[in-house]
Amino acid sequence: MNPSVRRFPVGAELVPGGVHFRVWAPASRRAAVEADGKQHPLESEGGGYFSGLVPELAAGARYKFALDAGTFPDPVSRFQPEGPHGPSQVVDPAAFVWTDGDWPGAGFAGQVIYEFHVGTFTQEGTWAAAARQLPALQELGVTLLEIMPVADFPGRFGWGYDGVCFFAPTRLYGTPDDFRAFVNEAHRLGLGAILDVVYNHFGPDGCYLRQFSPDYFSTKYQNEWGDPLNFDGPNCGPVREFFLANARYWIEEFHLDGLRLDATQQIFDDSPSHILAEVSAAVRAAGGRRAVYIVNENEVQHTQLVRPAAEGGFGMDSLWNDDWHHSAMVALTGRGEAYYTDYRGTPQEFISMAKYGYLYQGQRYKWQKARRGTPALDLHPAHFVNFTQNHDQVANTLSGRRLHELAAPGVLRAMTALLLLGPNTPMLFQGQEFSASAPFVYFADHHPELAQMVAKGRQTFLEQFPSIACLGSQLDALLCRPEQPETFERCKLDHREREKNARVFRMHKDLLALRRNDPVFREPKLRGVDGAVLGPAAFVLRFFGGDAGDRLLVINLGTDLHLDPAPEPLLAPPLRRAWATLWTSECPDYGGGGTPALDTENNWLLPGYAAVVLHPVAPAEQAP
Repeated sequence: MNPSVRRFPVGAELVPGGVHFRVWAPASRRAAVEADGKQHPLESEGGGYFSGLVPELAAGARYKFALDAGTFPDPVSRFQPEGPHGPSQVVDPAAFVWTDGDWPGAGFAGQVIYEFHVGTFTQEGTWAAAARQLPALQELGVTLLEIMPVADFPGRFGWGYDGVCFFAPTRLYGTPDDFRAFVNEAHRLGLGAILDVVYNHFGPDGCYLRQFSPDYFSTKYQNEWGDPLNFDGPNCGPVREFFLANARYWIEEFHLDGLRLDATQQIFDDSPSHILAEVSAAVRAAGGRRAVYIVNENEVQHTQLVRPAAEGGFGMDSLWNDDWHHSAMVALTGRGEAYYTDYRGTPQEFISMAKYGYLYQGQRYKWQKARRGTPALDLHPAHFVNFTQNHDQVANTLSGRRLHELAAPGVLRAMTALLLLGPNTPMLFQGQEFSASAPFVYFADHHPELAQMVAKGRQTFLEQFPSIACLGSQLDALLCRPEQPETFERCKLDHREREKNARVFRMHKDLLALRRNDPVFREPKLRGVDGAVLGPAAFVLRFFGGDAGDRLLVINLGTDLHLDPAPEPLLAPPLRRAWATLWTSECPDYGGGGTPALDTENNWLLPGYAAVVLHPVAPAEQAP
């Protein structure tokens, strides 16, 4: 068969006359498709590839590949209805009827990201149930859904970062077409959707790739979570092909608007063309006329990832900003232990991050006893994704507690304003917008031996925090066991809390409306903001708006502050204008106690534990 009729280099594809199979299995001398108790031999193409047409099979057929070492699921299976250890299923990706033909995609500018885990986002834990919550997210004002990994993994529940079937959306949330229906509905409502993918390791259970070829893995590097992948060693070509096909696959067959790449510092490649640069190019090519969005988690803070290819960069859009989170956590909780050691939560830190993204751009980092980061002074602020909560950071507390349980209400409202109005790209984590009572802890339904190892590893990780380690023998009883179903069930959101905690939801909604509608906040610019420290816990950010006028965001994370004198030029109103309150975190609608004027005849009066947005008005319009 002419290979040009295939859409992807490997896997099972419906073609005229049956199903065409192609697999890379250089560890085997032969390969066959085993289905309905029969074996259908495949022809060797050389180079470890086997292929052939099986006329007897159609969509819905279940199969495995028969190799010298036994029978195994397809590494490129599009669905595993019985889980990763069971047979693969032939899927017809063209059967779903899309209605998003006019959807423009999700570009770089103006995004507000919402991270969620399908299994705990609703009580049902399905794509269909998640889709029913999309109107509320549209009302909230988010623009881009970031879906935690869905590549299939063994067991009844898990975070998804130990996936082993990278092309098969897990059966736990529904069928592949249920996933497509979710994306289609998101697009109907004007919401983009990107998928978190793990290109740095495979999970420890259910991965059969070594039976096809040991060359999927590298011996050159050390990986934190398992065997590193072979992107630059002998026979790496088909491995790179596998991952580039996967990146295209999610965009083409599920109409996703991009990817979030997990822990890219653990993706090793010394090739002249880095695999991440090729992934970026593949995603953009797959998007075609639709804009796509690619975000990275990169612990070492390498800004090469978001620089243009013409400048030797990888051409991606944004980077998670752990610096911002860590500084915010210290400011909100007063704790500076473990990996928060190098942060103080000071006003200057937040001013520097508003202007320059990362705090650490090559300076010495005490916690790691090494230098951290690369220069970012010239990067647009939207390249940096800021957050106060995400799946890792919530779970890295003793019991998965949310920030509203750890921080004082006024301070948290002020920090939320800084997050959602700042020039960087903001991200919320599921339920944050209504102070969800559900915790988020690590859960994984592993078999008993692996579960014990994972639980021990999780405990060891958390013991880097002295406040947790000091619990000693009590710690084992306090930590949730990842493999227990009740651990998973406790993490499920109760969306009725959106009404119960309506003040919190309204504040998030109002802030995002201000970000979306205000001519200054909606278009952050490079060098478009400056700031000044006003006190030990207080600062101002001035957003330069040109003809639209400037905006001040005044943040006070401490007690009331009287600035007299106030020799700070960023506080000065524009010519023939006065400052008036546009928004305040102390609005009674949010649970606050009201906000008197800040700029008075007694000089500046900054309310404690508050954030206030000021805009210029004619003096007669100024509120008394």
